[in-house]
Amino acid sequence: MLRIHPIPAFNDNYIWCLSDRDSGKALVVDPGHAKPVLDHLEQQGLRLDTVLVTHHHPDHVGGIAELARHAPGVRIVGPRTSPYRGCTESVVAGDRVMWETLAFTVLEVPGHTLDHIAYFTDTEIHGRPVLFCGDTLFVCGCGRLFEGTPSQMRSSLEHLRSLPDETAFYCAHEYTLANLKYARHLLPQDTGLAQFEAECQRRRDRNEPTVPGILGQERSLNPFLRWDDPDVVAAASDYARCHGLAEEGADAVFAAVRHGKDHF
Repeated sequence: MLRIHPIPAFNDNYIWCLSDRDSGKALVVDPGHAKPVLDHLEQQGLRLDTVLVTHHHPDHVGGIAELARHAPGVRIVGPRTSPYRGCTESVVAGDRVMWETLAFTVLEVPGHTLDHIAYFTDTEIHGRPVLFCGDTLFVCGCGRLFEGTPSQMRSSLEHLRSLPDETAFYCAHEYTLANLKYARHLLPQDTGLAQFEAECQRRRDRNEPTVPGILGQERSLNPFLRWDDPDVVAAASDYARCHGLAEEGADAVFAAVRHGKDHF
């Protein structure tokens, strides 16, 4: 029986643990901190055998060396082009990563960083296909562009946007309420966003995660996926004119929305 469990780390990170209860094996995604992972493995009686890395930032890879000391021979999979050199297996777009009965397809999604990848499987876990997307896509948000261009990030998000509606995406941060605050500022008349914000606030009040998100829902709510939505185009064009940014085309719409969030 496969399960995915969030392991909170730092202030707002999630390290995702995929476990097989039958074998007792565990896979973790982006372990920036070892201790919470080790605690979870001990509490659940699991044995770590695989780590998936989406990109090189310290809050995603900082715990790997210690985990490897506790789990000799652990398999560490990450992007071939990464400045992080601690992987035992490097992958590029189109590669398949096998774990237990699962096959993850590697997607290259540069933007947040140039080495960023994501892992997708159409095998259902908790009733849905699964995407581990690191810091590329957040619930009602997307990653800041530390290394890539708006065009690269929009293209990466377009790739993710094309995945099945029912896909559950497991991002690495609890940023949802902050993202919704900006989205509501950008689109104050959007009743769907208002309702979703209230729902997410109730979940956080109960100390529940707002992730994973559901891709089909994100297509209708997340302004960073709506560069072809007339309401977002209009809001982005107004913002671009006020700030001397380009106004024409999907990349310009996305760039204006991202610029607005960066300066919100």
